[in-house]
Amino acid sequence: MGQALAQEPPASDAVPAPAATPAAFVLEVRATDDIRDYLERHLELQRYRDLVDLDDNELARLTVAAGQNTRELLGTLGYFSPQIDLALQPAAPGAARTVVITVDPGVTTRVGLVDIQFAGAIGTDEAATEQRRLIRAGWALRRGMPFTQTDWDAAKTAALRELTRQRYPTGTITSSHAEIDTDTHSAKLSLTLDSGPLYRVGTVQIEGIERYEDTLARRLARIPSGDEYDQSRLLEAQQRLMDSGYFDSALVTLDTSGDPAAAPVKVQVREAKMQKITLGVGASTDAGPRVTVEHRHHKVPGIGWSALTKLSIDRETQSLGTELLSRPEESGWRWLNSALFQKQTSGSFDVYSQRYRLGRTQAGERIDRNVFAEYDRARTAGVGVNDTAESLSTTYAWTQRNFDSIPFPSSGYGLSVELGTGITLRSGGNPYVRNVTRWLGYWSLADSERITRSVLRSGRIAVRLEGGAVVARSEARIPDTQLFLTGGDNTVRGYSLRSIGTRLPTGQTTAGRYLAVGSVEWQRPITVNDRLTEWESTLFVDAGAVADQPGNLKPRVGVGTGVRWRSPVGPLQMDVAYGVTPRQLRLHLSVGFTF
Repeated sequence: MGQALAQEPPASDAVPAPAATPAAFVLEVRATDDIRDYLERHLELQRYRDLVDLDDNELARLTVAAGQNTRELLGTLGYFSPQIDLALQPAAPGAARTVVITVDPGVTTRVGLVDIQFAGAIGTDEAATEQRRLIRAGWALRRGMPFTQTDWDAAKTAALRELTRQRYPTGTITSSHAEIDTDTHSAKLSLTLDSGPLYRVGTVQIEGIERYEDTLARRLARIPSGDEYDQSRLLEAQQRLMDSGYFDSALVTLDTSGDPAAAPVKVQVREAKMQKITLGVGASTDAGPRVTVEHRHHKVPGIGWSALTKLSIDRETQSLGTELLSRPEESGWRWLNSALFQKQTSGSFDVYSQRYRLGRTQAGERIDRNVFAEYDRARTAGVGVNDTAESLSTTYAWTQRNFDSIPFPSSGYGLSVELGTGITLRSGGNPYVRNVTRWLGYWSLADSERITRSVLRSGRIAVRLEGGAVVARSEARIPDTQLFLTGGDNTVRGYSLRSIGTRLPTGQTTAGRYLAVGSVEWQRPITVNDRLTEWESTLFVDAGAVADQPGNLKPRVGVGTGVRWRSPVGPLQMDVAYGVTPRQLRLHLSVGFTF
């Protein structure tokens, strides 16, 4: 088709397309692929290709200059003794002149001695001993590694970031040297970090408050005066302000222009509207498409509490709930009052439930606490079953998060414990005790002394454990919402949502009194050219069981593989799992990290 069109004569009024301007010369780099691509992108000689009036003498001069430019560029890649041959080939009839650069990079320069020194307060402060150790231990460009300018700059930036993260926000690099020995092909690195003075938090200055009280922002931020500067504490305060719903934006910064012994903290907020309606759509392999509608009122008339009402509909669960939450007290505790109406597919049955809760809650930097009284009513309906149970209970819940980073943890652990007592309101008022314990831990498989290289190869291990028990007389009729089922995206993969429970004589599955779940997952970064990407690969084994007696717990096992993506909204998890008992593959998709 294209050839036939090219042979057609132009119309009488058509304007011929201008002929392409020939290049002044052609650059040919003869080297390995990575070096050739790098030189072709960065050689200054490329800037002169479009100068059509470039004569032979000027091009010869530029070619000689390109030799020195090539040598400098190779130095940034760690090659300091290259062999470089330059040739200028005259133009053949109808062709451009050709500049040929042939490169033998020679031996790669590798890092030898690394010397990191400290000046300023950090050099003599005993309290900074651990910080000095972390800076040295986290140094990325270690002995034996190839030396490149990019890695050298990145290592210095990371060291400065670690210095200014705690105590010393005005720290600087006062000197840095990379001494290259071309005989031994080694680089001696030296770096001096000057911390400047130690900074402590002074007064907290709130800006942007109009609708709400100044004390609201202070209690949510929880920044105590007199503490040593810690960037993570300020970021956590900023996140608490954002998560509260009272503010559309928040910025928490330390003012370093004044007295380091009492540096002011500036909290700049932009208040959210008093009322807001949010519509949401989503989907998961567990529950299919999901639609949500939320209404939030930040200051209910008469009581001043915040109110959140939410309607959520998906294939497995339909719910309508509302929660009233008081303003935080000085200690961080808040009153809560909530109601939830829900229809949920659980095992082989549909469960229609109501829940009313009254209690207190406290959200801390690492630890959350909840204590509440609760009324539950659940009607279980299905083939041959139509049973209603009610209970009144009190519960204390405690959660600790000790991860290095959220929502993308690589080490640390989380622990959650719920302990409650209750009494059934039917069948004689039988007492019961309920306990649920969850644990999640991450272990790096890298050698801390060679963290950069070994992390790329080894990754980490994630272990998840969950156990639950409801201890009561056998005849006690406890609401299904107080009992256990498992299976699905975030529990036992390879099985559908809440499909693992106790088996009735009819073959149906229902909730049970005892739960045991465990998972081991190997998470390994996916690298390209020895550099981290935003993706990880995983291998995992899950197991879970539910029964009415501990001795009847028989685990259902799922094995599989998947990938993770560090998306802007949190971890995106995509897994393919094989359920050993049903002998089938299932796809599992989920987004976000919660504990």
